[in-house]
Amino acid sequence: MGVGKNESIVEEIKSRCNIVDVIGRNVVLKKAGSNYKGVCPFHNEKTPSFVVSETKQIFTCFGCGATGDVIEFIKRYYSLDFQEAIEKLAGEYGIEVKRSTRPGDGKRDLYYEINRQAANFFYRAFTTQANPGYAYMKRRGMDPATLQKFGIGYADGGWDTLYRYFMKLGVDVKLLLELGLVSESKGKYFDKFRNRVMFPIVNTRGKVIGFGGRAIGDGTPKYLNSPESEVFLKKNNLYGLNLTRQDINKENCAILVEGYMDVISLYKSGVKNVSASLGTALTENQAALLKRYTENIVLSYDADAAGQAAALRGLDILRAAGCRVKVLHVTDGKDPDEFVKKNGKEAFLALTKQAKPFADYKIDILRRKFDLESTEGRIAFLQEAARVLRELSPVEADVYVGQIARETGISEGAIRREVGGFREEPEKKREVPARAGEPEEPKQKHDRRVLNLEMNLIRLMLFKSSYIPRIRSIENAFSDESCRRIYDGILGLYDEDSEIDLDRLRDGLEDEENSMLAYIMENIQLADVDEAVFADCAARIRDRARKKREKEILQILSLADENVESEVIEALTRELMDIQREMKR
Repeated sequence: MGVGKNESIVEEIKSRCNIVDVIGRNVVLKKAGSNYKGVCPFHNEKTPSFVVSETKQIFTCFGCGATGDVIEFIKRYYSLDFQEAIEKLAGEYGIEVKRSTRPGDGKRDLYYEINRQAANFFYRAFTTQANPGYAYMKRRGMDPATLQKFGIGYADGGWDTLYRYFMKLGVDVKLLLELGLVSESKGKYFDKFRNRVMFPIVNTRGKVIGFGGRAIGDGTPKYLNSPESEVFLKKNNLYGLNLTRQDINKENCAILVEGYMDVISLYKSGVKNVSASLGTALTENQAALLKRYTENIVLSYDADAAGQAAALRGLDILRAAGCRVKVLHVTDGKDPDEFVKKNGKEAFLALTKQAKPFADYKIDILRRKFDLESTEGRIAFLQEAARVLRELSPVEADVYVGQIARETGISEGAIRREVGGFREEPEKKREVPARAGEPEEPKQKHDRRVLNLEMNLIRLMLFKSSYIPRIRSIENAFSDESCRRIYDGILGLYDEDSEIDLDRLRDGLEDEENSMLAYIMENIQLADVDEAVFADCAARIRDRARKKREKEILQILSLADENVESEVIEALTRELMDIQREMKR
């Protein structure tokens, strides 16, 4: 979508969507003078500090500082990006949004529609008559509302029930084969999923992309997933995130579990900030996807050896993505599903507070691995622990050095020498090759200066990976959605010992982002002025942030009434004066 069309649709949405009506569907609002007040949906509070102005068509919270227009509210409340928020509001108010089409879009839409039809077929089979799938889920303690929320279905024991259904609809069997809904043998077609509870896998845009099927009885394999297809890449998606991302964002924490039933059982118990990987080890792309909603992750995997190994892999991937990650192993039951059924929500939440941070968990594993009573065991333990401590900041590492010294009887000086004894290889300095072909200039979604600024930042990170942590420390560096997705992909692949693998980065991006990436690699050259470019970009982003915050504070102050504490007004006024002084400077 070009910038002109985008702006005209935004203006039409703002003119037709009354912010009080939109917010009032989700927040109880009461008239307060010329404005409306309610309890803020973005943080926990008892005294209402959330104000909505019908005259100015803006909202603001004097508790957490959230503020913006109707589109910003929808973005925050539903954890959507800008384009998704526009489409949601446009759909509700009958405003047509014409998106630019890309090669393959028509076929992808057809895949999505077939999967949607299959999900409805399985759901009807699950809910309209008695069946083993429904009986199984009832035995597992599931209630109708939760089953409906997740769209749980049932594939009956017939060999070709779903196949015959789609043949009546006139669907090409080749498409069913590509999506893994049917299989073929000796010229005959039969259903892939038979006698299974069906879990639709839905992406964050609300599209059914695949299925997981749990065998009823002794069927094998126990879990059967859709094969990867043009619309289903396991490494790019997480189960349940379409339903739970708002709760993850609100709680500022995601609990990552292993299986479908863990997600559904925790959700039913009231622990809703939860998601699961799709039968594979956690990937860099999944970590980047989670980080859109929170940087705080609790891994709650099964307590067996496989769960422990998965947790160790997940720790490294999430930490590399810039997340603060802890590990929780349930103590009463082999998985979160069993634990929460037996002990309830509060007991599980109490358990999450005891989750072990990155270093604690890794060092605890090493304690159990080596015999600390023997000299050889202590030396081996120290050598392995030193590898863990090298991944920490000096302040963090110092805490553990003292702890390990007390445990092993080895001096702190010796441990510090062991930790610092291995130097990292010098950073590779190489240019990432540009993609072949003549990429088109990316369509503008923002001011050209903003887009150029953000493309420069991406080029810097691909020029030298040492810029990645420096750019990561800049708040709100990316406002363009395509640039933001490229940035998330870079963070998911970041390793301080190497440069970004451009091919792996491309694999995790959609066509639109790949087109922009190709344009950046082809057209933005840094030569020997990379540090000057970085300094200029950082200064411009700080200036952009000051202007945005100045506007927000002015909006907030304009909505303040006599009920707002004077300390809040004074603090905001001081902040405004500081910002304006910096801008003059």
